[in-house]
Amino acid sequence: MTVMSGPITELRDGNATIAVFRSELKHLNETNVAIIEQKLMELIETLPFPILILDMQAIEFFGSSFIETLFRVWKKLNTHPAAQFGISGLQPYCREVLEITHLDKIWPLFKTNQAAVKSLGCG
Repeated sequence: MTVMSGPITELRDGNATIAVFRSELKHLNETNVAIIEQKLMELIETLPFPILILDMQAIEFFGSSFIETLFRVWKKLNTHPAAQFGISGLQPYCREVLEITHLDKIWPLFKTNQAAVKSLGCG
């Protein structure tokens, strides 16, 4: 199932929901980060299972405001029992930001959505 919701396309793979960031978002700035956060929070409310993968293949840049959004989304998701969260498809700069800040120790990073689904055991 595919649902388009503004800047995010929602896909289902087994029990996982994959939030695909659309290509027009290349650079996440203060303006579109607020919209992204709202959409992700709404999405969490409707998840059939608390398993969320963010497909960020289209994103070339994000800053600290998006990292704050990731924390808020992760925290909200974790209010559900058995919640799982992962990030896939990161471009080199974005992956480096998460690794330098050691956030890759909190959130698993995957090259592909398929790897995320397989690793999280929700396929």
